[in-house]
Amino acid sequence: MFEDIKEELKALRQRDKENIFGRLDYQVSNVNEEDWANNWKKYFKPLKIGDKLLIKPSWESYDNIDNRIILEIDPASSFGTGQHNTTQLCLELLENHIKPQDRLLDLGCGSGILSIGAILLGAKNVTVVDIEENSVKTSIENAKRNNISTDIYTGYCGNIIEDGNLAEKLGSGYDIICANIVADVLIAMSRMFSSFLNKNGLLIMSGIISSRKDEVIDAVKNQGFEILDISEKEDWVAVMAKIN
Repeated sequence: MFEDIKEELKALRQRDKENIFGRLDYQVSNVNEEDWANNWKKYFKPLKIGDKLLIKPSWESYDNIDNRIILEIDPASSFGTGQHNTTQLCLELLENHIKPQDRLLDLGCGSGILSIGAILLGAKNVTVVDIEENSVKTSIENAKRNNISTDIYTGYCGNIIEDGNLAEKLGSGYDIICANIVADVLIAMSRMFSSFLNKNGLLIMSGIISSRKDEVIDAVKNQGFEILDISEKEDWVAVMAKIN
């Protein structure tokens, strides 16, 4: 993750010819968990994504005069507020390509924002997976917050790359896979994606910094996938593919 951050800062420095963004450096230090858990909330405001969705923090109100689909989220300590480009790219692809009754598998679910968005956009059911138990718990809580029944929302904690039993438990026949993780994990998972998808299933990947786009694309191409779409926002990339 730190390598991705360094690459992103390097790319920003190259674009910042007028030194608008300052030093563009970072440092690592310990932060009181309670302070972090509360202080960041003042920066999380309702956000429109695509033509249909609006991401709303659970503690904010919103006058929905434009009749958007409201996705209420409390990410807690998990990734996924909708503010990051990778999340937005995935949600935009879902809005454009999800069909009623689709089954979706979300690998690396974070706060559950992508899987919940999929249900609100018409998916029949979703299965979510994360290596962090708190992320799975947060996803299920956020699903309930959006009036999504546990009958159509299933969560698992574990690492499918290392845990064959978990991978088998997830089954197959999914219409869409979302994997918004990092390049190294996507490459490691590339050999597994096709086993989860049905014949016409779609793979949506993000969390990819632009400098590693070709590596990820080559990895899934080598597993028989055809690239359908590549979307980019400020050095972050989302790739949509289908199995040949």
